[in-house]
Amino acid sequence: MTAKARGMVMAAFAADALALGGHWVYNTQVLVKKFGRLERLEAPLAKNYHPTKGAGDFTHYGDQTLLLLGSVAAAGGFQLAAFAEDWRAFMKTYDGYVDGATRGTLENFDAGASPQVSGAPSADLAGAVRIAPLVYRYRDDLDRLVAAARAQTAMTHNHPLVVAAADFLARTGWAVLGGSAPVAAMQQAMAALSGAAELGRWLAAGLDSRGRDSAPAIADFGQACEIEMAFPAMVHLVARYESDLKSALVENVMAGGDSAGRGMAVGLILGAWQGEAAIPGDWVSGMRQAERIAALLAAVDEKR
Repeated sequence: MTAKARGMVMAAFAADALALGGHWVYNTQVLVKKFGRLERLEAPLAKNYHPTKGAGDFTHYGDQTLLLLGSVAAAGGFQLAAFAEDWRAFMKTYDGYVDGATRGTLENFDAGASPQVSGAPSADLAGAVRIAPLVYRYRDDLDRLVAAARAQTAMTHNHPLVVAAADFLARTGWAVLGGSAPVAAMQQAMAALSGAAELGRWLAAGLDSRGRDSAPAIADFGQACEIEMAFPAMVHLVARYESDLKSALVENVMAGGDSAGRGMAVGLILGAWQGEAAIPGDWVSGMRQAERIAALLAAVDEKR
């Protein structure tokens, strides 16, 4: 299971790095004109969002996921107060993109909010997609995994559906590492949730779309960050490319919009299923933080 778990984490990071080139470009024809088929790590086309980034870097989603991995490695597990302190210090001086959820959370912290209630009411799926380090650490303890996934998400995205999505992704990753195929794992995860009927409808819609080409399917769901669009699009990609991680992540980028948020969730699930060998080698070697990620995973293992 350790090899598959490493693949899960590395695929989530690789998905974010691959998405950086076309992140938040909504016109898919612009992506085609600029990149052809985006199968390599590129500098961001939309410089207004990521002016400090270059090929092999992460978006702000990947950067925060790396921060979470470092926090888990240092503490030997997830400690909300420690992560909140690290996150707050990191984001106050961050030179990458600072989104609305981050600004709202920092304001809440400055007003004295605890990390249990500090999150902005953002409906962006991005808050839930950072959890690969938690699935790695707690792959043998579902209850602690779900609690940690929900807590880290609510700290910045205190929206009930986004927190429920983190629960769903944690359960899905756990089930895939346990041997369930991705689609079956998503269905099992949804069956275990309560009070998230919207997620159930979006899961069904995503599964129903698996026979369609990805760009038009995702265009119909919506390319933006909000969970009502990103969640069924993520499910579509997992279901359509269940045994083809590379195609899933490339098609995700070519569909435009918030490809980083969708991609990290897809990478988590399909990386857990296919393992590190399914990730193109140049994606891993091209990530500027690849060695650090490997070292932090080793540190997590030493303290498990």
